[in-house]
Amino acid sequence: MKKKTGLVFFPAYDYAITPTHPEREERLLYTQDQVVEEGLLDFDNVKEYKPDLATPADINRVHFCVPGIDEIVHTSHLISVGGTLTAADKVMTGEVDNAFALVRPCGHHSFRVVHGSRGFCTLNMEAIMIEYIRQKYGVKKIAVVDTDCHHGDGSQDIFWHDPDTLFISMHQDGRTLYPGSGFPDEAGGPNAYGSIVNLPMPPETCEEGFLYVLDNIVMPLLDDFKPDLIVNSAGQDNHYSDPITNMKFTAHGYAVLNDRLQPHLAVLEGGYSIESALPYINTGIILAMAGLDYSHIKEPDYSARDQIQSQHITSYLKQLKDYTLEAWKSKEALRRRAYPDRPFHTRNRSIFYDTDYIRETQTETVRTCKECSGAVVIESKADTGRRSRIKAVHLPRHCCSACRKWATEEFEKGREEGFFQTFLQDRENDTYTVEEQ
Repeated sequence: MKKKTGLVFFPAYDYAITPTHPEREERLLYTQDQVVEEGLLDFDNVKEYKPDLATPADINRVHFCVPGIDEIVHTSHLISVGGTLTAADKVMTGEVDNAFALVRPCGHHSFRVVHGSRGFCTLNMEAIMIEYIRQKYGVKKIAVVDTDCHHGDGSQDIFWHDPDTLFISMHQDGRTLYPGSGFPDEAGGPNAYGSIVNLPMPPETCEEGFLYVLDNIVMPLLDDFKPDLIVNSAGQDNHYSDPITNMKFTAHGYAVLNDRLQPHLAVLEGGYSIESALPYINTGIILAMAGLDYSHIKEPDYSARDQIQSQHITSYLKQLKDYTLEAWKSKEALRRRAYPDRPFHTRNRSIFYDTDYIRETQTETVRTCKECSGAVVIESKADTGRRSRIKAVHLPRHCCSACRKWATEEFEKGREEGFFQTFLQDRENDTYTVEEQ
């Protein structure tokens, strides 16, 4: 069945980490050429839109930028995020059935606190888009299926305490690839346990394995969660020709995945095989989202022999299915085991910004709560100087009175505790307050 599909392109001509860096404008230029050459924009159900500009208010619903947005965010980031908001508006107003934001720079490695760029990412596009949708359109339950080869550790961090967002990440095993995380026991905070689902796959997993995981793990979880909206973090570096990963997915497989997943919104993440993969993958995804024939999508160097998956990978994925589905069924018992009954839970972390060479130490405390998803207090310091020492207080949507009282007290204490900045992010009232020494 044909669907109205919106496309938003933004190659970010003026933004590159270095001129030859894998994350550069050519990632989208070849795709744009392919879309034109294949005549995709000639279909009456495929329409291109120009990106809007994200505002500080959009960013402040999700991130704590240190020392501020102006110091670490480029205009290209604002337009890239704005492209996802344009796509969201077109879907939510019913102008299109689904939309694909083909924008860069990418975002799923960006944590809630941002001291700089890591994993080529500065702003988490999907998280900003989701909170924009919730604020503007009132949607509650949203699922994010991240198909990037690298674990979406930034998205996991942001959604860690959010029971209304199911975050599922399909990625290459973190023991073999950056960022070294994304294991099945990483399942969410005390008020949202089970809302994080990690599906690490062995290197050289083929199309057969990806679609097995989709059909036998991802789709059953989505059927049970029943989201109002599905978002695909559409990273494309699982492709067999990608220069910085070790997987063996295909362009046709990506099209099949999107056909079965039926995302309302797709957002481009990674993918660095600029000529050999991205034009074919993106064309296949667009055709699948639009309900058009993608059966002839095939790379010039495709080899059926290379798509024969080893038996040990197949066996592992079956074990992953059994473990994941059992953990999903038993998540309440597992939560009690992971988080003993106490009023607060704390985690200490050291976070490395590999793109900007920044080291951050962070202590995060969440209030255990049965009424809401819990207020969160983060104390953070980076090795960039005195201005990096901050205290960030987060109040979730539908925040209960007890969490609000505790969080407000923590914010007020920040004035006397010597932090350079103290932040109060109040999603319930859509406000963002900064106090500076």
